[in-house]
Amino acid sequence: MPTRVHVIADECEALAVATELADAFRAEASARDAERRLPHAELGRLSASGLLAVTVPEEHGGADVSARALAEIFRRLAEADASIAQIPQSHFAYVNVVRRQGTPQQRKFFYAEVLAGRRFGNAQSEAGTRHLQDIRTRLTPAPDGSYRLTGVKHYATGALFADWIPVLARAEDDNLHVAYVPRDAPGLSVVDDWDGMGQRTTASGTVRLESVPVPADRVLPHHLTFRGPQLHGALAQLLHAAIDTGIAAGALSEAAEFVRTKSRPWFESDADTAAEDPLLIQRFGELDLQLRASQALLAEAGRAVDLAGVRLTDDSAATASLAVAAAKAHAAHTAVELTSALFEVSGTRSALDALNLHRHWRDARTHTLHDPARWKLQHLGRYALSGTKPPRHGLL
Repeated sequence: MPTRVHVIADECEALAVATELADAFRAEASARDAERRLPHAELGRLSASGLLAVTVPEEHGGADVSARALAEIFRRLAEADASIAQIPQSHFAYVNVVRRQGTPQQRKFFYAEVLAGRRFGNAQSEAGTRHLQDIRTRLTPAPDGSYRLTGVKHYATGALFADWIPVLARAEDDNLHVAYVPRDAPGLSVVDDWDGMGQRTTASGTVRLESVPVPADRVLPHHLTFRGPQLHGALAQLLHAAIDTGIAAGALSEAAEFVRTKSRPWFESDADTAAEDPLLIQRFGELDLQLRASQALLAEAGRAVDLAGVRLTDDSAATASLAVAAAKAHAAHTAVELTSALFEVSGTRSALDALNLHRHWRDARTHTLHDPARWKLQHLGRYALSGTKPPRHGLL
């Protein structure tokens, strides 16, 4: 936990800070992945920079940056280190829950925590249930008005590094709530058992909750979020799209550097260098075009979320969700294709394990499994054909 935390003033500063951090994180990204060296120091620097507080409203002392700017922050971080970019994704999602469902007292408390550099993790997904929204973690009332929290969570990205762990749980009436639990709460344990092939340093392990005490003022009624037009899902998915787009950009940049400095031209090309091979030039043009399309869709989705936030209606929320769905589906495809094409354009030597260029593909293939792009295409198709608005379930 940093002793001194900078307060970012506006979007321009936020983007400049993100660029500076990305440049710093890029240097050791490959080594951290290869050695599975968890980025504790880097996250300390991220907290101290003030970047984790940029969505705090101005009246509470934050910069209140736009969704489009926040997506660009994530894109820049992911281009440098996809694991570090993914860790705070849930942080911003649960800061947004405070904004939408917190009482004035809860907002005041938690915004102060965020401005002080404290990090939110997540404990939402569960394994072995019927489907993603079959949440079995229970929030049980105690006689004194507080609660007890019991359950097991998996894929808990950010929990190991967190000061607060927001836990998705159902109350006695089966409604969904978020309980904000201190990382050192009695009965709470975080197990570093993440063994994914990609996103290796996110420490997306297991959270165990054994009758964890939770005061009533640390519980928010998340189910109310989905009873009207909402942007919770759109904002969360926008950040995932930004991560995928950043992974693709990082891979294309590294491929270009490899071709310029390490590749040999194919003998039939008659080119003096690989970078002058006309077929390679053509392929890089195709890949660059696909990346530009993902970047444009990401920017458009950010604008749609911002516009919907000004006047939130069923129509504006649907427009934003569909724009984000398009950006996410396209970015997922782009990330997987470009991280694979890295080897196609770079040649045999690029497959050497010691170079660790495969981390880009491993990160893309792992992160894009977060939720299926095929369902986003379903919702886009239904809207295009019949005007059917997408559902309010938090993943659009």
